[in-house]
Amino acid sequence: MSAQIIDGKAVALEVRSGVAKKVEELKAKGINPCLAVILVGENPASVSYVTGKRKALAEAGMEDRSVNLPESTTEAELLKIIDELNKDKTVHGILVQLPLPKHINEEKVILAIAPEKDVDGFHPVNVGNMMIGKKAFLPCTPHGILVLLEKAGIKTDGAHAVVIGRSNIVGKPVSILLTRREYNCTVTICHTGTKNLAEITKQADILIAAVGRAKTVTADMVKPGAVVIDVGVNRIPDETKKSGFHLEGDVDFNEVKEVASFITPVPGGVGPMTIAMLIYNTLEAAENTLEC
Repeated sequence: MSAQIIDGKAVALEVRSGVAKKVEELKAKGINPCLAVILVGENPASVSYVTGKRKALAEAGMEDRSVNLPESTTEAELLKIIDELNKDKTVHGILVQLPLPKHINEEKVILAIAPEKDVDGFHPVNVGNMMIGKKAFLPCTPHGILVLLEKAGIKTDGAHAVVIGRSNIVGKPVSILLTRREYNCTVTICHTGTKNLAEITKQADILIAAVGRAKTVTADMVKPGAVVIDVGVNRIPDETKKSGFHLEGDVDFNEVKEVASFITPVPGGVGPMTIAMLIYNTLEAAENTLEC
């Protein structure tokens, strides 16, 4: 029997609809939630992501203060723009689309964003607060994964979660979040230095693949009945597509769906949740101004 598909599009739509309702409530109080998305250069993938984010902002009724900059923009120029947005009280969230051109130091840029406007959840202040369980903006993709598990009714208490990947954007934060008392998982992190990977992944009740390599997880690596969350978005050349490529996840979907109990597809799984949680964080940033 094939796995039940966790529909990220449907869950993301639910999250975004809820945000839109709260945006109307905030506007009635004189606060217009606003996000500034900064794009440097014209990386095709980045342009596509930013387009999706701007569309989501519009649908949520939020103000879009996007800034498109040429590839030649200097680090100093970018930092000046961030400083101005930090000081602008009508801007609640700031997101700099990564990756940046090589002549710009990403770490400096992330540090320059005020923690209270860091809706990506990448600033060390937010990362530290997340680590110790204090209030913080959670990174969008890990947060989206947790919402997918909740909406699918997956029981996490006491479950063994195996995360493949240790990136600062997905692997590390989702591992930390799953150990929180409200999820109560035992977590194992695997990476390029892990020996006998399949032996470990076959122990997982919840398997999260965030590797960045297509079809890394095959059926023989998955315990029957496991929940499989595929974070991968890999562009595979495909002459039959107008775009010249199709998307594949880090999981061999067709194989693994015959073994797992639940599985996220690519596209349409984790991806839509990332933008939904960004909009959610922007709303939260605007709501926080009521407390000031």
